[in-house]
Amino acid sequence: MSADPPIGRGADGIEQGKRLVRLGDKGLSLAERLTARLHRLSWRTPLHALRLKGRHPLKLMAVPDDPIMGDARGGRSLLAGTFLFRGERLELADLDFARLDASPGLAEHIHSFAWLRDLSTVATREQGAPIAEAVMRKWTARHAEQVSDLAWRPDLWGKRILFWTAHAPLILSSHDLIYRSAVLNALARGARHLDRGADKAEPGVPRIAAWAGLTAAGLLIPGSGTRLASAEAGLARALQTGLFSDGGVVCRSPSGQIEAVMLLSMLLAVYDVRRQTPPDILEAAIGRTVPALLGVTHGDGGLASFQGSAPLPPEKVSAVIEASGIRTRPQRQPREWGYHRLSGGATVLIVDAGPPPVSRLSAGGCASTLAIEMSDGPHRLIVNCGGSRESSAYVPSRLTAGLRSSAAHSTLIVADSNSTAIHADGSMGRGVAEIELDRRELDTGSRIEASHDGYARRFGFIHRRLLALTSDGKELRGEDTLLPAPHRKRADTTAFSVRFHLAPKVEASPTADGMGALLRIGQGALWQFRCRGGALTIEDSIWVDADGRPHNTVQLAVAAEVTAEGGAIGWVLKRAG
Repeated sequence: MSADPPIGRGADGIEQGKRLVRLGDKGLSLAERLTARLHRLSWRTPLHALRLKGRHPLKLMAVPDDPIMGDARGGRSLLAGTFLFRGERLELADLDFARLDASPGLAEHIHSFAWLRDLSTVATREQGAPIAEAVMRKWTARHAEQVSDLAWRPDLWGKRILFWTAHAPLILSSHDLIYRSAVLNALARGARHLDRGADKAEPGVPRIAAWAGLTAAGLLIPGSGTRLASAEAGLARALQTGLFSDGGVVCRSPSGQIEAVMLLSMLLAVYDVRRQTPPDILEAAIGRTVPALLGVTHGDGGLASFQGSAPLPPEKVSAVIEASGIRTRPQRQPREWGYHRLSGGATVLIVDAGPPPVSRLSAGGCASTLAIEMSDGPHRLIVNCGGSRESSAYVPSRLTAGLRSSAAHSTLIVADSNSTAIHADGSMGRGVAEIELDRRELDTGSRIEASHDGYARRFGFIHRRLLALTSDGKELRGEDTLLPAPHRKRADTTAFSVRFHLAPKVEASPTADGMGALLRIGQGALWQFRCRGGALTIEDSIWVDADGRPHNTVQLAVAAEVTAEGGAIGWVLKRAG
C-alpha cells in the first residue's frame, strides 16, 4: 500500500509557481494525415493480405479471468435479445455487420466485444454461449477475412483480443470445429494485423489498447514466436507517450483514465494466468494510473465530469480500482495530469488546472480550463455539464458541441467565448497555451492560485482564479480576476461571467438582496453562496448522467463588465450547520 508524500513545497512534484505549457499544438500535419490514410488503404492490398496469413492455432494456451464485473442491465438486455448502450438499442435479430445501423459509440461497443463482460456477469455458459456465438458467426462472416476501417482499427483489435480471450468459454464452447477454427484464425489474423499496425493507433489510450491486446496475443496464442518481446517493447513506448509522468492519460479525460486502468488490469490477468512476471513498466504504470484516477473522484467515489467524461457511479469506479490490485490514496497535486484535489472534512473540490489536450488528442475535449467540481460527502454540489465525449442516444449532436464549451463548465467566461477555440470539425484550436500555478497547504486549509492566457489573444486578459478551502471543508472562498495581458489591446469594456452549474436535486433560492443564494442538497445540507463585483442570476442548465441522459438543473451566473484596467468577481460558499 502506498501513501501520499508529505504536503508542502514540492509535494507530488508541484513547486511554487509551477508553469504548465500546452506544447506542439498544431494538430496533425498534412503529411501525417496522408500517411495515416495510405496506411489504412494498404490494409486492402494483396501484400497486407499475405502478411495476415499464417498457421491456424488450435486452441489458446490459457484463458485469463476478466477481473472486472460487467453491467448487469446490459447483460440482461442481451439475454432478452437486445444490445443496450447508453440509451441506444439494437435488436440482435437485426444485427447486420454489412450495414450496421448504430451510432459510432454503439458500433465500437459491438465491434470491441466488450459486451461479453456484461453477458458473462448475468448468464451461465449455457445461457450466454448461444448469444455470443450468434454474434460471433455474423462478425466472422463479414470481417474475419475482409479488412475494413472500423472493424480492424488497431485499438478495437486490441480490446477484441482481450475480451475474446477472457471470455473464450462464451465464444469457443461450440462443437462445430469449422466455427471454432474460424474464430481462432480470426484471432491470429488480428494479432498479425497489430504486429505492423499497433503503433498506427492514436496516441494515448487507443495505442495502449492496441499494444495491450498484442501483448496478450503473444502470451496466449500458440506459435507466436518473438511476438511477446516486441509487443512488450511496443507497450512500453505506448505507456511512455500515452501517460503523463504522474499517471494521467494524455487526453486528460477521466473516462479515458478509467479505461486505461481497465486495460492494464486485464493484461495483468493474462500474465497471471500464464504465471509470468509482468514487465516493470507495466506494474509501474498501473501504480501511477490508479492514484490519478482516484484524484478525479468525488466523496461518493463517483467520477467527475471533466473533459466530457461521464460521471460513472462509484460501484463502477471501485470495481476497476479493485481489479487493479492497487491500494492507495487519491492524487492531490499532479505534475502534468492537471487535476488538483482539495479536501477538508466531507468536502471535496476538484480543479482542472491543466492545459486542454493538444489538437491530435482532443476528440471530445473541452474548453474547461480552471473549471471546478465540488461535493459534500456523497452529494455533488457544483458540477460541469459533461457528456460531450460519450456517445448517447439521449444527447443530439448539436448539443454535444455546446457541452464542450467553456460556458458548460463552472469557470469564468469572457464575452460568451471559449477559453480554447473549438472548431467546426471538432478539433481544438488556439487558446490556453500556458497555466501558472501556485498551491499551498496552510494550517487553515488549502489554497490554490492559477491563471491562464486563453483570453489574452482575443480580449487582452489573463484569467486568474484563487480558491481557498478551509481545513474543515465548511467554507470555500474564490476570486476570479481578469488581469491586463502585456502588449495586448483591450476594449473599453468587455462582458464576462462566472458560472457555477449545480448538480441535480440541488435547490437554489435567491436571497433578498440579490447577491446570494441558498443551496439545499435534496433534504440534506444547506450551503450559502455570496458574491461581489457582479449581478447574480439563477439560470437553466443541464447535467448529463452516466447513462448519457441529460437532466434539467440550474446554474448560478454572476455577470459583470471589465474595463481595460481589469476587474474581479469574489464569491464564497459556506456550509450552514
